[in-house]
Amino acid sequence: MNLAFVESPVQLLNVLEWTHSMGGQDPAATTVVVLPPVDPMSRGQLRRMAELARDEGITVRWQEARGESGAPLKALRALTGLVRRADHIVIGDPFSRYVQLLLTLVRAPRLTVVDDGTATMEFVAQLARGERLVRWHRRGSKGPRELVLAPVTATARRRFTPSANRTVEVFTAMPVEAPPGITVSANDFSWTRSRFGPPRITKGADLVGTSLVETGVIDPVPYQEAVAALARTHGATRYFAHRRESAEKLHALEAATGLEIVRPDLPLELIARRGPIGRTVLSFPSTVVHTLPLALAGTGVKVAVCDIAPEWLRDTASPRAQGFLSGVTETARDVQRLAPWRATAVTEA
Repeated sequence: MNLAFVESPVQLLNVLEWTHSMGGQDPAATTVVVLPPVDPMSRGQLRRMAELARDEGITVRWQEARGESGAPLKALRALTGLVRRADHIVIGDPFSRYVQLLLTLVRAPRLTVVDDGTATMEFVAQLARGERLVRWHRRGSKGPRELVLAPVTATARRRFTPSANRTVEVFTAMPVEAPPGITVSANDFSWTRSRFGPPRITKGADLVGTSLVETGVIDPVPYQEAVAALARTHGATRYFAHRRESAEKLHALEAATGLEIVRPDLPLELIARRGPIGRTVLSFPSTVVHTLPLALAGTGVKVAVCDIAPEWLRDTASPRAQGFLSGVTETARDVQRLAPWRATAVTEA
């Protein structure tokens, strides 16, 4: 039995892509456990993705592990037997402390990590460097919680190390160089292309939002100004909001730019493939600069990425932020690179 753990709509999409890539394998051999976050947008998208997974013949189990007092331990007890019986564990977020806790129970001889967006790049890089697993946008923490969870994280990291008794695979659309012994399998979004589209292409441009403001990486003022400049320069009319963008920020963007704010009910790869979609899709450094060219292959849609200027970064941003974001852009294939907007460029826009 394949047992997958997902916490976001993109992770569940990539479990579907992984299952599709397995060819003749019976979809019923896979059970997906959804560990939903608390925010309504993510939960809504996850429920839609769960419907698509069930349509493919995959068993989906919705397991609350957050929010209520005692929910994490209750979920752990409910999942223990399932974890220990699984032959193949598939996970979407290797940085998740809850998933790391579940990994301490794993006996399966096969482990696969599917894409959680650009976080996969940092995960593989940290494995290669022998570092502890820390999300790229967070400063290193040595607080009481981290000290308590340190043994859990260390055990999880060992699970990601191939051995005589365990194979490890990374299924990804990202450009990664895995450590010796780890198999890298290409995610080319063939399931997405086979189920959706081709889309109707509109004449204008669409702009893809990012949650870099919400995660404390960049300042909201230059972000809003950059969105306005991009919209003017490229004739963008719609702004596809990231599921974690705040309502307050989106209202301010709408008022300042006149863009139509779209709250997608599915991951953007599916929304774009289903259409309609602009002839040009504008984005900041994010997962979609790697995935949209694959999902939209053969449609003629151009993806353009606007770099993040160093002065956009907040003082609280991780020291690794600029280098990581630059790497996301530099390694993207089949995209047009745009210079970062700066205040001196207003008249040029």
